[in-house]
Amino acid sequence: MRNLKLLYRIGLVLALVNCQSVNYSHMFYDDVKPEKISDQFSFTEGPSSDEEGNVYFTDQPNDKIYVWEWKTNRIIEFLDKTGRANGTHFDKDGNLITCSDDQGEIWKISKDKNVQVLLKGFEGKRLNGPNDVWNDSSGGLYFTDPLYEREYWDDFKQEIPHKSLYYRNKEGKVIKIDTFTQPNGIVGSEKFKKLYVSDIDAKKTYVYDILGEGKLSEKKLFCEMGSDGMTLDKHGNLYLTGDGVRVFNRSGKKIYHIPIPEDWTSNVTFGGENNDILFITASKSVYILPTKVKGTK
Repeated sequence: MRNLKLLYRIGLVLALVNCQSVNYSHMFYDDVKPEKISDQFSFTEGPSSDEEGNVYFTDQPNDKIYVWEWKTNRIIEFLDKTGRANGTHFDKDGNLITCSDDQGEIWKISKDKNVQVLLKGFEGKRLNGPNDVWNDSSGGLYFTDPLYEREYWDDFKQEIPHKSLYYRNKEGKVIKIDTFTQPNGIVGSEKFKKLYVSDIDAKKTYVYDILGEGKLSEKKLFCEMGSDGMTLDKHGNLYLTGDGVRVFNRSGKKIYHIPIPEDWTSNVTFGGENNDILFITASKSVYILPTKVKGTK
């Protein structure tokens, strides 16, 4: 009987290990690799999918926003003169919110290309350069404000000494939430009530519990890796970028790596008809990768 119990326990352990080791097989196709669909850009960033699954992304050095239409697999120019848009995210009303760092601003761009500047500064001072943004369902938005001095900035003088995470509510009130070495990628989920923020220079990614509108718990270390951009799937796995795309489960354990043959992988999101295609921005190129999972909404 004792031997049977021991064998049973060993079997359970082996089963758990085996499940963890093949977890990615339920997420990715073995014979499908990332497909480069264009390399016509200078530096791609900020992919976000609209309600139909089309993905908008930025080419910051050229000051343009493009859209990948999944039905035709075509890329077309959406907007020229974007305030040097970097990170983007769609709000609950279908407007594209952009971190337009030319003047340290955040813009709201409608589908018919009307532009509204939502935010120009904090406490009367110019923001360093908004980098990435995530909108909640209440009409508020979280954004990171690191400092990457751009060659196209004229007479820039740093007015805010810290590099921080902020929240702007739907009425336009802005609060500073936390300070980092160099905050960068950000993504959240109201399904999981989590907000993830990368401190890229510190090589760490943190997680907060979302407690309410603009209210977060104390940050906790999620993993020992920074990230330029990030996304979540419907299971709560977090996708981080830099050297390709690395996937972490909800416990902060790395479970998969997607190599991308570029110097730098900047960002990633889910798009397509069924929200199951990874759209990856990397240096001068963009890639797509069909998967077995879907992005979280």
